[in-house]
Amino acid sequence: MKLLEFTKQINAAPEKVWEVLFTQDGYRKWSSAMNEGTYFEGNWEQGSIMRFLDPKNNGMYNLVEENIPNKVLKMKHLGWILDGELSPQGWEDSTVHYLLEPNENGTLLTAQVNSLDEFVDFFNTKYPQNFENIKKLSESE
Repeated sequence: MKLLEFTKQINAAPEKVWEVLFTQDGYRKWSSAMNEGTYFEGNWEQGSIMRFLDPKNNGMYNLVEENIPNKVLKMKHLGWILDGELSPQGWEDSTVHYLLEPNENGTLLTAQVNSLDEFVDFFNTKYPQNFENIKKLSESE
């Protein structure tokens, strides 16, 4: 496991950044850097399971461990989804943690990803583009 951290200053209020991050429309737009056509199923409530799927019904699923609107969202990666079926993986410490900190220029967005070694390159390649997409969407809408 390797802890990765990504940050981006966004000239928008935390509420706007949160909306871009966690509404279906916003998510589809910014997550296209990872996989075009990605969407989610679920409600983001603490204790709920979120499914992140591509157009072929493949992806991953996570447990929402913490949700403080406009401030913090923390999820634990649980496993893959293959042809719509859950495939648990036992990734004990694999997590993603989004932090939104208001400041005089808007919001500092941080993602802390505790990544399995085989996904470090993927996250290091995709997350900077994700964050650029989030910035553009938050500042333009």
